[in-house]
Amino acid sequence: MIIDSAVHQFLTFSLGSESYAVKVKNVREVLEVVPITHVPGMPAFMKGVLNLRGSVVPVIDLRKKFGMTEAVKTVDTSIIIMEIENGEDTIQIGVFVDSVHAVIELLPDKIEPAPSMGINMKTGFIDGMCEYENKFLIILNINQILSTEELIQLPNKEEILLAGESVSSEEA
Repeated sequence: MIIDSAVHQFLTFSLGSESYAVKVKNVREVLEVVPITHVPGMPAFMKGVLNLRGSVVPVIDLRKKFGMTEAVKTVDTSIIIMEIENGEDTIQIGVFVDSVHAVIELLPDKIEPAPSMGINMKTGFIDGMCEYENKFLIILNINQILSTEELIQLPNKEEILLAGESVSSEEA
């Protein structure tokens, strides 16, 4: 039996009063809030797209995805650019969060498995939980947050260009 004793790095952030973490290997960068272009017909949790050095990057609001109320944007609000593995492809997405905290290191034996929430609760996107600085930290698997159907709904560059005049820019 091989025991994983390597330290893993996570980026921590907040949504409301809850603390979350994602593996650093999935994080590309953290941005201040930038203008988001709304794309008609997208799911409610889909804020739109942003232009990241010439690339169109879909942006989701994790608060809406998790059924939370929409937050008022503050100076701490950030967009984390992450990479999601979708089969053989890697997709970049932006994720709105209330605030970004720090990169931390955790040993695997400090991470407890996600609790069973009942048959109707989908918790496959939770890799585990741990106590960190006297708070529970929910460790997310960014590759599981969006379903295959939701990934298919993410707008691509061609859809943005086709939307043309009907796409309006708004300050996120």
